[in-house]
Amino acid sequence: MRSVVHLLLTTVLFTAVCAWAAPKTAKGKYFVYIGSYTNGGKSRGIQLFRFDAATGKLEAAGLAAETPNPSFVNFHPNGNFLYAVSEMPARGGGKGGAVSAFSIDHATGKLTLLNTESSNGAGPCFVRADATGKVVLVANYGSGSVAALPIKPDGSLGAPAGFDQHSGSSVNKGRQEGPHAHSANFSPDNRFAIVADLGLDKLFVYRLDPEKAGITLNDPPFFSTAPGAGPRHFAFHPNGKFGYVINEMGQTVTAMSWDAQRGAFTELQTVSTVPADYKQPGNTCAEVVVHPSGKFLYGSNRGHDSIAVFTIDKSGRLTLKGNTPTQGKVPRNFALDPSGRWMIVANQNTDNLVVFAVDQKTGGLTPTGQNLPAGAPVCVRFLPAP
Repeated sequence: MRSVVHLLLTTVLFTAVCAWAAPKTAKGKYFVYIGSYTNGGKSRGIQLFRFDAATGKLEAAGLAAETPNPSFVNFHPNGNFLYAVSEMPARGGGKGGAVSAFSIDHATGKLTLLNTESSNGAGPCFVRADATGKVVLVANYGSGSVAALPIKPDGSLGAPAGFDQHSGSSVNKGRQEGPHAHSANFSPDNRFAIVADLGLDKLFVYRLDPEKAGITLNDPPFFSTAPGAGPRHFAFHPNGKFGYVINEMGQTVTAMSWDAQRGAFTELQTVSTVPADYKQPGNTCAEVVVHPSGKFLYGSNRGHDSIAVFTIDKSGRLTLKGNTPTQGKVPRNFALDPSGRWMIVANQNTDNLVVFAVDQKTGGLTPTGQNLPAGAPVCVRFLPAP
């Protein structure tokens, strides 16, 4: 009976999360928020665009909010608030990094700052709110830690209540001299948090307490990738049975099965994100996204400057079908629109956004001809708009 109840709970929660991740709007209109780096002077904060899913047209709509180095942004599950990291190093012995809460004007898309809290670490690079809307997790890359901040009823943030400092190193002494937490995600049933640490070649799994914004290491506490792989970002399959981590340094994606009862991963396979004949050094991976249909997976290559297109079979395993050039340099991040018909790619080093059409039968990407300027873009997020 317990397993049946747990299955029902998991299904309900995961349906709610997926419903938010792929919201439906009558007109198919969206705001697109672009996180960026501001220290180079090409951006002043979170940039705003409008997108029409009926036509695939993207157009600039100005600055959503001025804020320092909002390299990664995400929404509250009710869609009324946006959270952004401020990716800053530690200075003068301080923690350095911060995370800010903004309210969203649904008529204009503009953001109003609610408050800013310390991320309790240096170089925060990822933020995500849980399915209940009671806690956000922040991954601090520079100091290799994860912080959990409570969300107040008005959408603002409290000081970190949960925290874990990673320790150790791995085989690449240039990149893995210490821990580097790079992303934080939640399990479909919202019982666990998964934190990828590039410096330690591990996916840490925490038990989550949203009411107290608490995180506690699970048993087993982590999944290990290959030494030197450098796990970066992670995504669950829509069916909740599989997970995928893109390995920045290894130029690979690792497919895993997920044991929802134990909170544990088992490796299925690890596959390359670049063609077999690609031998040039310096390519690194960044983002990984599963198509809403569950049939395709995409990963970004920086150096090869492409989006790797994979098919997913019924066992959760991947097959690389090809690589699509991103028409820019260093595709840091990309996102599918909620319908899965379009993809927007953010090319960080060439300051541009490129729109692709997604073939619903093959997963293939075709450029639409839209190439829009955006200063140092590093994160793409869709929100329903009037």
